[in-house]
Amino acid sequence: MSRVGNKVINVPDGVSLVNKDNNLSVNGPNGNLVVNICDEVSLKIEDNTINLTRKSEDKVSKSMHGTTRQLVSNAIEGVTNGFSKHLEIIGVGYNVKPQGKKLVFQLGFSHDIVFDLPDGIEAVAQKNSLQIKGADKQLVGQVSAKIRSLRKPEPYKGKGIRYKDEYVRSKQGKTVGGGE
Repeated sequence: MSRVGNKVINVPDGVSLVNKDNNLSVNGPNGNLVVNICDEVSLKIEDNTINLTRKSEDKVSKSMHGTTRQLVSNAIEGVTNGFSKHLEIIGVGYNVKPQGKKLVFQLGFSHDIVFDLPDGIEAVAQKNSLQIKGADKQLVGQVSAKIRSLRKPEPYKGKGIRYKDEYVRSKQGKTVGGGE
């Protein structure tokens, strides 16, 4: 029994839904998203609520029931409020500068790194902090992870790009001693 899949999704005002050929189109103030509804799950829209039920009791249907419900819920949340991830850039001389739909990073390499933002993603960059915003939760997380992978935080000095509340475990450096 899927506890997540059985929850009813409430549709806020200002969000319109169109279900056509197992593709649910969600339109709202922050844009529009399309969610693919798998064949094992059926969708019912009634009076600003969405109910998802599975068509059979096999393993695939049970697993896709909760997943599809959460994808629909995330799409509705994304077009109403949006999603965001906060990144911090730590290190002497490390910074980011926005240039239109691109971000230019200086991360201690001999060259600048130019990162192209995909459609539907907006970035707010100050000198040492970066906020990635968008309607698609998966895309916001993926772009944030790609940016973080440009210079992961290293354990000795903590330099690099990290999420705002990420804890980086620091290691003790080498000690010089007499190895007699």
